[in-house]
Amino acid sequence: MSRKVGLSTNSSQLTLEGEPFHILGGSIHYFRVPRAYWRDRLMKMKACGINTLTTHVPWSLHQPERGVFNFHTQLDLEAYISLAAELGLWVILRPGPYISSEMDLGGLPSWLLRDGSMRLRTTYPGFTEAVNAFFDKLIPKVVPLQFKKGGPIIAVQVENEYGSFAKDENYMIFIKEVKICMLSRCVAHLSISLSVSEDIKCRADAGVNNQQCQLRAAAFSAPKHLFSVCQPNGPTMVMDYWTGWYDVWGDLHHVLPPEDMVSTVREILRRGMSVNLYMFHGGSSFGFMSGALAYPSYKALVSSYGWFVGVTCSVTNKSVVHFIQMLTFSNKNEALPGLSNNAYEPAIMYQHLSLWDALSFTEGPFKSPKPVNMESLPVNNGNGQSYGYTLYETTITSGGFLRSGDNVRDRALVFVDRSYIGLFKHQSMELRTLSLLVENCGRVHQGRDLDKQHKGLVGDILLNNIPLRDFMIYSLDMKPSFIERFVLYHAPWKTVLQSPSFPGFFMGRLFAYGYPSDTYVKLPSWEKGVVFINGLNLGRYWSIGPQQTLYLPSPFLNRGINQVKLCTNQHLASISATQSLT
Repeated sequence: MSRKVGLSTNSSQLTLEGEPFHILGGSIHYFRVPRAYWRDRLMKMKACGINTLTTHVPWSLHQPERGVFNFHTQLDLEAYISLAAELGLWVILRPGPYISSEMDLGGLPSWLLRDGSMRLRTTYPGFTEAVNAFFDKLIPKVVPLQFKKGGPIIAVQVENEYGSFAKDENYMIFIKEVKICMLSRCVAHLSISLSVSEDIKCRADAGVNNQQCQLRAAAFSAPKHLFSVCQPNGPTMVMDYWTGWYDVWGDLHHVLPPEDMVSTVREILRRGMSVNLYMFHGGSSFGFMSGALAYPSYKALVSSYGWFVGVTCSVTNKSVVHFIQMLTFSNKNEALPGLSNNAYEPAIMYQHLSLWDALSFTEGPFKSPKPVNMESLPVNNGNGQSYGYTLYETTITSGGFLRSGDNVRDRALVFVDRSYIGLFKHQSMELRTLSLLVENCGRVHQGRDLDKQHKGLVGDILLNNIPLRDFMIYSLDMKPSFIERFVLYHAPWKTVLQSPSFPGFFMGRLFAYGYPSDTYVKLPSWEKGVVFINGLNLGRYWSIGPQQTLYLPSPFLNRGINQVKLCTNQHLASISATQSLT
């Protein structure tokens, strides 16, 4: 086809280069799928009849520090989009700056919070300047991949669901200017602004998501409202039809009956609407990528991003819908139908490094008269600490009652003379203490409190109603460089004893016979922590569930010996890995 007009609209339908076009989309995030599996996942999408790939672009991963950008290896966005084109898929790019996507801080970099006056997702100059700096790096990478230049990008969605946030009426004007800037650089002809609010405000949007639309086979009141008020004669797209839901630690696993999805998608297509399945394939939130919920109370998200993707559809030119089963990674411990239950040999943890012995490998310590939150610590070239743990130590001369006043974000193990005595949570409690190891369990990914997502100690801790002072602060960010220092500087690892101290680091080996297969890491009797395989962070584990395993893709494994490291709080046992589908 020619490449002059691109994706456009007429009075009643979408057109691509002047011909009628329905978007049958599916979301797969390149940053949640090992690069070695990109082709496999996209080929499965193509085989299911999907014609358009949608993907978010995580600002926080691409710019971990001010002035530092990463578009390589796992984050090679250009390679991912080019692969989609090679396989015959169109692309809708969703570059943010805010993407939600159940990511820590909605995909915004935590170093933005170092500005004490920061107002995220507004026209506050500190935010808009940072947005422009990121887009100045991003836009030149996607310009050659837009439709009119022979690439697959047919549309761009900038920002995400601002109607539910709406703190600054001028912000969408700024976003519109960002769009114009992108259009002027020939990124795409049609731009999408997904805006969600209780009354589904128009704001010239081209899409809505199915939370507000209540899309079920028998309930289409919101789309009718959209038709009559916003676009009575125009084409409509369900930009995010949720194929499942995410899980949070301590709650039940969410499951969407496949028959519900089948009937709803069938009805969407019957009405002539375009649709994007969110997610087509979810993948995993490796490392500390996962976000959290703020309401009704703080709850952190699990590492799995499977969304219980159960069914996808294939559509012919005559709009005859054929549904097939699509199996993805489960949060459950037991074997799934069609998967092997063969096991690797258990990985026995044979070496131990206590938290206290690991402190000499941290960046710091730092002296401060008052507690300092993670983001404001003088680490990472002045960008603060994004993830992991922070240890706060001070000296007290008497016992008494310790009050947090909800200044602990999010969990703190409490020690007296480095002996564990109790736990602080994201609420006010009373304990006796000397040291606090504070864990960042994940910043909330949505809502109106994004500006308040500082971690660590965010205010005074009171002992007998008197603020504690004169802290020594250690940053344990759990970045690969931090873990590598254990080997580089010959950390004093010790042989595991009957009762090693917790918290601490444990090291063992997993032997993979032959060519490695995808597998799940099970951690029976371990309480809470993080798993590293060959230096790669698989994510958090927590015995309270619902997630009971961590997905370990074969590209992360070596043939033969693989190094396993755990940062854990309590309970020692062996780790086993159950082989899965290759």
